[in-house]
Amino acid sequence: MDNKILSHQKIQHKVRRIAYQILEANVAEKEIILAGIEGGGLKFAKKIQHVLRSITDAEITLCKVSMNKSNPLEGEVKTSIAAEDYKNKSIVLVDDVLNSGTTLIYGVHHFLRTPLKQLKTAVLVNRNHKKYPVKADYKGISLSTSLQEHVHVHFEAKNDMVYLD
Repeated sequence: MDNKILSHQKIQHKVRRIAYQILEANVAEKEIILAGIEGGGLKFAKKIQHVLRSITDAEITLCKVSMNKSNPLEGEVKTSIAAEDYKNKSIVLVDDVLNSGTTLIYGVHHFLRTPLKQLKTAVLVNRNHKKYPVKADYKGISLSTSLQEHVHVHFEAKNDMVYLD
């Protein structure tokens, strides 16, 4: 943990900024769906949800997105809410790190099977190593790293941290 990139305070600031950006893009919406990819993405989505609930009267619905991250074609992408519940609504697909784009592109593909009002993506760390044409609409930080380096995100009560090794 020698190469700390983001401290707890900086992460809280990034979460708050992303929440305000999401609200700006959805100011007329009565409901916003935060679809967090299981693991770090879901934890990050919960943090955004907490801030959004404090700054808007819109309903902020959390949806867990589950998939085989190492091989998304093996098995299916599943959501904790039914497609009818997010049909014609605004969705923000959330993950902690955008590395190759594999997880986000398969998550996006799943949601595009249903008519939506809009679909955006949010990540805490954008690594710029994409192999798919997917981008983060909302990002906490962008890093140019080597493929050998690894970004680790730890969400712990009052001790969130992002570091590189």
